[in-house]
Amino acid sequence: MNGSLPPQAPPPEFELLPAVPAKADLIALPVWSEAGDLMVGPGAAEIDDAYDLLGLLDAEGATGAAGELTSLTIPGRTARRVLLVGVGDQTSADFRRAGAAVGRAVRDRDAVVTTIPALSPSVALEPFVAGLTLASFSFSWRSRGPEWTPVRTVRLADLDGLEQELEIAVALARASWRARFGATVPSNIKNPEWLAEQARSIPGVKVQVWDEGALAKEGFGGIVAVGAGSASPPRLIRLDYIPTGASKKTPTVVLVGKGITFDTGGLNLKPGASMKTMKRDATGGAVVLAVMGALAAVGCPVRVVGLVAAAENAVSGSAMRPGDVLRHYGGRTTEVTNTDAEGRLVLADAMAYAADKIKPDVLVDIATLTGAIKVALGQQLGGLFATSDDLAAQFIAAGAASGEPLWRMPLADVYLDKLASTVADADNAPGGAGAITAALFLKPFAGGIPWVHLDVASVGDAPIDEYEWTAGPTGFGARLLLEWLRAPSM
Repeated sequence: MNGSLPPQAPPPEFELLPAVPAKADLIALPVWSEAGDLMVGPGAAEIDDAYDLLGLLDAEGATGAAGELTSLTIPGRTARRVLLVGVGDQTSADFRRAGAAVGRAVRDRDAVVTTIPALSPSVALEPFVAGLTLASFSFSWRSRGPEWTPVRTVRLADLDGLEQELEIAVALARASWRARFGATVPSNIKNPEWLAEQARSIPGVKVQVWDEGALAKEGFGGIVAVGAGSASPPRLIRLDYIPTGASKKTPTVVLVGKGITFDTGGLNLKPGASMKTMKRDATGGAVVLAVMGALAAVGCPVRVVGLVAAAENAVSGSAMRPGDVLRHYGGRTTEVTNTDAEGRLVLADAMAYAADKIKPDVLVDIATLTGAIKVALGQQLGGLFATSDDLAAQFIAAGAASGEPLWRMPLADVYLDKLASTVADADNAPGGAGAITAALFLKPFAGGIPWVHLDVASVGDAPIDEYEWTAGPTGFGARLLLEWLRAPSM
């Protein structure tokens, strides 16, 4: 590793206020359209009854669309600066976009007061907090410090008695922040052992880590082979969460995350342009770590085991070669025909271990796995494969509710023959319908357990700042998994 990571700016803090304060330097008010007329409030009366806020909005051509922002300075008044923020039709997505607009507008500020969630607390609180928090995300390694910092404190006015709801909203937002951070950290800091250190720092979970010797001894041939070319040896990380009051009847979920801390492609070397973003190939592992750290705060009622299969896919004399045959945990073999199809090799080991030793009620894996899913879905939807229609429906709903939407893809047996190898149980890079054949490759390692496969390579990077997304690695998946885990149907 080269150097040490400088301290990073923390996410905003949130607090509840029963009413709009008598004096505030900065206040954000909601704006929406009702029967063709613009509306402002709550909190508009506290600014100044005599000031024509609606006239200003009309002059600016405001429509009340979600995230639309109009600013106003009123020297000497109750608020020195007012942000009038569109909330559209007041859906959860609209409040998320409004929160993101506020987050960007109040960077470098000490505090902002807002009444936006007070419009509809049960609908608005969680998405508004998520939008504001995530649009405030930053990562900096500049010698002179960051270009800007998130607002320090967000005061949610006209809200009282919602402390528990706010705690959950903040936990959900910060899980996404941590997942994004884990995906963003450069790979001269982030290696498999660094991921293990992050796991050990999570309170309330039991952590076990397999080093390279233990992995080889216990037969994790995929993880060992992928990590063999790197000076940073591989790790398998296990985290166990047990809810308060758990019994033998409490269901168990296993989450498996792909933790490829950098992916050169191995001997099937990626082009330089494709390699630039490969620090984010640990997104699945970062998401699993972030979720495990938030389970208690969101009141997850089931046992959850997180497994992060961590390795660096590097190039050296000891790197795996095309034509190598690997024996995975449990004995299944794979012929390596492309060393750049490495994610499925490490996931296979972790999934087989979960099926053998943990025997969960549901097995879920998440990975930035295939470029093919990006070709299929673009950059706005994550790919979902599932062995159960009911599970698929649950995850689609969780994605919609959390703002991390999914599209179901088929586990189409018509492509199974592409996995055939002349020397092993399967070929790791059969081509064809790439996202589907990757999922079909993984399916046997689930051992017949109800299984969900999330291929989030399509949404692993945001090309620009837009709504709650900031340009760069997204950490996609933490909110949707937590949304599902809060009340899984098993």
